[in-house]
Amino acid sequence: MAGAGEWVLLSYRLPREPSGPRTTLWRRLRRLGVAQIADGVVALPADARTRESLEWLADDVLAAGGTAGIWTARPGSVAQERELATGMAAARAEEYRELAAGCTAALEGPEADRARALRRLRAEFRAVGRRDFFPPAERDAAGAALRALAAAVDAVPARSAS
Repeated sequence: MAGAGEWVLLSYRLPREPSGPRTTLWRRLRRLGVAQIADGVVALPADARTRESLEWLADDVLAAGGTAGIWTARPGSVAQERELATGMAAARAEEYRELAAGCTAALEGPEADRARALRRLRAEFRAVGRRDFFPPAERDAAGAALRALAAAVDAVPARSAS
């Protein structure tokens, strides 16, 4: 890495009451996989998609009576950027471990529940992938667990509707 890359930041402040908009914002930020820089400041690697996502959230904050701003910035050093990336990768690694554990549980559970579990876990894998900017090794393990579950589902003969 020659130098620190560009990041898009959302700085925001929301009123404490009502708490609904704060909760909604927190859930949406979590779904995006942001790095928490400070209280009320989050960051994502800059690209058109991440900038647009944070702009939408800024609009939501303003609509809820708060203040928000979008910034682009470069970390002061490669080490600072690496720290952000490492934290984001660790969060995704945990999600991938949970997903792999879900696959294992589905394989050990009732055969009849496996297809439904596979659909749910595939959707979860795609969702995690959308916020996975710095893929950890656990991604490959989760993918392998999903493939094993899919193979088990495919190996079960289709039941006739007699």
